[in-house]
Amino acid sequence: MLWQSVDKCTRNCCETLWRAGFEAYPVGGCVRDLLLGRTPGDWDVTTNALPEQVMAVFDHTAPTGIKHGTVTVIIDGAAIEVTTFRTEGEYSDGRHPDGVRFDATLEQDLARRDFTINAMALARDGSLVDPFGGQADLKAEIIRCVGEPGRRFAEDALRMLRAVRFGAQLGFAIEQNTLEALKQNASKAKLLACERVRVEVEKTLCSTRPERVGDLFELGLMEAWSETRPTGTEGLAALPAVPLLRWAALCACLNVGDVEAFLRGLKLDGTTIRACGSGWALYQKAVPETDEEWRRALVCHGENGCRAAAAMAGECALRRLETVLAQHPCVRVEQLAITGGELAELGLSGPEIGRMQRRLLTLVAEHPAANTRERLLAEVGTIAE
Repeated sequence: MLWQSVDKCTRNCCETLWRAGFEAYPVGGCVRDLLLGRTPGDWDVTTNALPEQVMAVFDHTAPTGIKHGTVTVIIDGAAIEVTTFRTEGEYSDGRHPDGVRFDATLEQDLARRDFTINAMALARDGSLVDPFGGQADLKAEIIRCVGEPGRRFAEDALRMLRAVRFGAQLGFAIEQNTLEALKQNASKAKLLACERVRVEVEKTLCSTRPERVGDLFELGLMEAWSETRPTGTEGLAALPAVPLLRWAALCACLNVGDVEAFLRGLKLDGTTIRACGSGWALYQKAVPETDEEWRRALVCHGENGCRAAAAMAGECALRRLETVLAQHPCVRVEQLAITGGELAELGLSGPEIGRMQRRLLTLVAEHPAANTRERLLAEVGTIAE
């Protein structure tokens, strides 16, 4: 019985709403995941209680999306999104409904959702509410829109990227009519906020089938951000599912040229942008092959830059780099056996200290055992002479 697998706090939430005289159902992705035998990452509940009624029933709530009927209920530290049954108006901006009405039935609420596998709810008696065949589509391993797919995508262009992402995460195929509608509406993706696109690309990249990120480009969903199509995406799965590594490898698959501009266009964080930019420079020059070459590269490009370059080159290069990093090489000034203060005491000042530290780092990259106070002091004396 599925109810036995429902999170305790979510059951508590539903039971509280039932006692208050309202309907309440776990809904959407958490039900899908339960049917797949997966542990849901998030728990959502749908109810006929209005937002203000939900807030009156529970002690701890936050009006996180009250305009659209969503209240976050906090139970024993767990956050559960509780949303009122609703129907939606037109989507003038191709992303958000112009208005919502809270006079819907459960089936009408499910009818507004994106895909059949996300349009199921779990009833109080443990039965599945599945008016659009989501369970059958789970068994058939397909992603199918609820209702007419062209309308679903015209309402919210992000659903097209979500279709590809769910396919990658679950290993499902996109149903033919849904796929055709996606192709016809792909140009609408350029209207989406870069941040929302980035999230879907990253979730696809970090899935168990990251090679399907190529579908986002092949289907025309990424034309506003890259005119090229990726090649060699089959190698992505061999890399750890770490965003920096997978983004770096995608840049190499795309051969975008200006890596930093591409990533800035998708509003990635500065750390990732800088690392991939530095990694791209190293990758274009020549990825190190020996331990000494990697230590030198670590001095020049830093650990993140080298990880990015290694990911661009592939699994073998990354393994070699990890072997070097496991040796805890001295590749940063603060790891040197003598400090800047000690160099100042020896008579160096300002830029001289920085230049000396860089020379000592180069020495230690070539000869790791030289990173002792005595050896470095001797080296400083030799250079000073």
